[in-house]
Amino acid sequence: MGKEILVVGEGLLADLVAARLQADFCVTRKQTVEREETHADLALVLQDGWRPHEHLEAEKWLQAAGVPWLRAFVSFGEAVIGPYVQPGLPGCSQCADMRRLMAGRDRKEMWEHQFQLTKEGGVAADAWASRTGLLQVSHYVVAEVQRMAAGKQARLRDHLQLLDLETLASSRHFFLADPLCGICGRLDEDTSERATFAWKPSPKRHPDSYRVKSMAELQPALRTEYVDARTGFLNGKMRDLVSVYSDVSVNLPLFPHDEATAGRSNSYADSEWTAILEGLERYCGLTPRGKKTVVYDCYANLAEHALDPVTCGVHSREQYAMPGFPFQPFDPKRPMNWVWGYSCMKERPILVPERMAYYSLGYGDGFVFETSNGCAIGGSLEEAIFYGMLEVVERDAFLLTWYARLPLPRLDPATSGDRELDLMLARLESVTDYDLHLFNATLENGIPSVWMIAKNRKQTGLNLVCAGGAHPDPIRAVKSGLHETAAMLNNLHDKFEANRDRYVRMYHDASLVKKMDDHAMLYGLPEAEERLGFLLENNGPQQSFAEAFAQPGRHADLTDDLKALLAVFRRLQLDVIVVEQTTPEVSRIGLSCVRVLIPGMLPMTFGHHLTRLTNLERVLHVPVTLGYAKQPLTYAQLNPHPHPFP
Repeated sequence: MGKEILVVGEGLLADLVAARLQADFCVTRKQTVEREETHADLALVLQDGWRPHEHLEAEKWLQAAGVPWLRAFVSFGEAVIGPYVQPGLPGCSQCADMRRLMAGRDRKEMWEHQFQLTKEGGVAADAWASRTGLLQVSHYVVAEVQRMAAGKQARLRDHLQLLDLETLASSRHFFLADPLCGICGRLDEDTSERATFAWKPSPKRHPDSYRVKSMAELQPALRTEYVDARTGFLNGKMRDLVSVYSDVSVNLPLFPHDEATAGRSNSYADSEWTAILEGLERYCGLTPRGKKTVVYDCYANLAEHALDPVTCGVHSREQYAMPGFPFQPFDPKRPMNWVWGYSCMKERPILVPERMAYYSLGYGDGFVFETSNGCAIGGSLEEAIFYGMLEVVERDAFLLTWYARLPLPRLDPATSGDRELDLMLARLESVTDYDLHLFNATLENGIPSVWMIAKNRKQTGLNLVCAGGAHPDPIRAVKSGLHETAAMLNNLHDKFEANRDRYVRMYHDASLVKKMDDHAMLYGLPEAEERLGFLLENNGPQQSFAEAFAQPGRHADLTDDLKALLAVFRRLQLDVIVVEQTTPEVSRIGLSCVRVLIPGMLPMTFGHHLTRLTNLERVLHVPVTLGYAKQPLTYAQLNPHPHPFP
């Protein structure tokens, strides 16, 4: 770095820093940010208060001038030092402010305050900006300048140093660049070429694994780059000491609300990493952050290259006609945003409605309710697709069983031959008052799927809890469903008892079932048990695991497992469409995220009024294929009650 430094700012902090640097550098002073030519090697924007508009102006000016810069300011008794911004690279002051704001519990109020300060010019000097405190801040700024002058790596690149001006306690915090940043964001346009891919090898860690990266590989980055109470992409974690197993939740801060993402395993360490990965997956699926949507047109004009949305199931005519229904019928002549996906059956790119590829976009001018169904994250693109497909299979098996009231054969848990599963079942029995009923929900695709019901032996608390699982290895399918089931058994008793009257009203009026929790809580009522009689009253002989499931194929490469799944759906004439959702935040550690759509499979929805069955005739015909019915069902014969998926 050269020796010419531009110090911008009026106040004590700027004076202190300029005075200390003058002995070693050529220092130029400016009072405020003004867009004019500068040949400085480094700019410092220093304020005794908080003037966010000047930081934005400094970004525009110095990015254009190609001058790296560092800022320091004071806000609510805390000094913020950094980041060190290098023009042309992601991770600027606006990214840092966004991450710091989002991690705060008062993000809405702070956003409004920042907006107001931008309009009014900001605060010249914070009430806590004492000489002692600002002197300490100046030491951090000067030390960073001297490091860079010596050719050392900047400590505040992608970091903020926060200093409490009352105690002088300080801490350094990493932040992730915002791919949607209006200053440094550099998203490529979404194109058909970007959506096209060829299968690549994804060697497994060992033949019994279905993952290509170990947690040991991912842990260092997961620990240091994603969870931070002050600037984190995820800003909190909590161990669940009540659940049957070792559950951990992490908090994904979204602007309207905080959203907990869960990790469930048999160790708290593994659950923590899983919860972080779930948070990354959730974030990627909310809205396009990895590529810029550029196609805006109507289906009528795009039909040759686009997915027909109605093949994925829509709401009925009666639903759309309901007063206040939040969606409109699909209109092939109504323009909308489209993103590029890839049709695995046709082996070519295909356009998918943006509102079906990302699930926070379900309202407004949308035509269907979308959830995270089919979203998955993996250590490779192939791994993410593999698990996205399995989630679609799991939900489809659960819903088809429910709507067609399939009297599934029971599975004998004692025949699994898996020591870990045996211990999990023993723990469930020893620490809860629930009996587990396990059913073989495998459908015409032959992919092992299970439905499980935990039945309460007591008169208080949730009476029934249901869950599902799907995996080529049926043991893994059962373990997955068991973790989901167990997470609810002890945690929701108090909530259920406190709101029992509300759930009784839902039992009598299904239109009151509006949210995800409502579905599970409704079946906590003893009187709702009769709706699951088609399963619980099936007292036929139990199947052993060996009778119910063929041995899963063993491949050394996960791509071969994926190809086996794809071959199943090709035989059934069901396309598998992949929309890549990967964002820069996850690709930085080698992860991929996708949304998998399989038109014709039943999509999971929450809120009974948002059920999607129209045009999904598999639900009528698969019971015949499997021998549960002699002739196709009619829509009028389908289960009219809200499903019990948790």
